Amino acid sequence: MNLILLYDDDFVAGNSVRLTGRRLKHILEVHRPAVGDALTVGRVDGLIGKGRITVATSVAMEMEVALGETPPAPREVNLVLALPRPKVVKRVLLAIASLGVKRLYLINGFRVEKSYWQSPVLSPGGIREALVLGLEQARDTKLPEVVLRPLFKPFVEDELPALIRGTVALVAHPGAAESCPSAAVKPVTLVIGPEGGFITYEMEKLVAAGCRPVQIGARILRVETAIPFLLGRLGR
Repeated sequence: MNLILLYDDDFVAGNSVRLTGRRLKHILEVHRPAVGDALTVGRVDGLIGKGRITVATSVAMEMEVALGETPPAPREVNLVLALPRPKVVKRVLLAIASLGVKRLYLINGFRVEKSYWQSPVLSPGGIREALVLGLEQARDTKLPEVVLRPLFKPFVEDELPALIRGTVALVAHPGAAESCPSAAVKPVTLVIGPEGGFITYEMEKLVAAGCRPVQIGARILRVETAIPFLLGRLGR
């Protein structure tokens, strides 16, 4: 936890906050602070600053906070991802929040198991929990937007064309003729399929919507590996 996220209901009066629960436990066990120490804090969707501890007990911690720094700049990327296995989803959510992606679409595909959509990880609470962990790691405050689209065809035909407008639209696909570009000069919409790739019908739909198929070499990567690799290559 490189930054302690603060919520509106943490503020008890003016610039005073009171923390309990998971954050308090982490601070006491990892930071081991004393009254008067300052910790890095940030208000959700707001500014970053310092919180000076005024009270520290095993029940609660109080701080006076001063916020004045802007969070890191977001990546200029719309990420569209075929829904991976539930145990991978949490890692992906944490990673995209840490990497500065602010808009993620989780979509369906032929190779996506229907049962994945019923996972508790996709509940609002499950999604938020993973995103918060990523923000705390990266010292960011801006929660990404996560959109669930369990119907492939309506999303690709009705939403994707507007989403990719004004961006470089790429779909990562094993065996594509073109290599993924590096250091993109425009915002990017990046589509990543299941580990086995999209089926032919899905690729045809994505191409018809305006996406260019690209590949990243002969190796087939797990989605949690492909995401940081592609974002790093694109430099957005």
